[in-house]
Amino acid sequence: MPTNLAIDDRLIEEARRSGGHRTKKEAVTAALDEYIKRRKQRKMLDQFGTFAFDPEYDYKAERRRRRS
Repeated sequence: MPTNLAIDDRLIEEARRSGGHRTKKEAVTAALDEYIKRRKQRKMLDQFGTFAFDPEYDYKAERRRRRS
């Protein structure tokens, strides 16, 4: 889907060079991919400390049971 964006030429050129991308499209695609990955990581980090931890749970026994 063609899209027209007004992106600062200085920024896109710096992103293209620093990422070793041949085209502006490659640089933008890589930047969007990295943005999405970071957002997903942030969502996972926000989950830390929100789950109840059971000190009695034996994860090794669970792994053995799954292999059987």
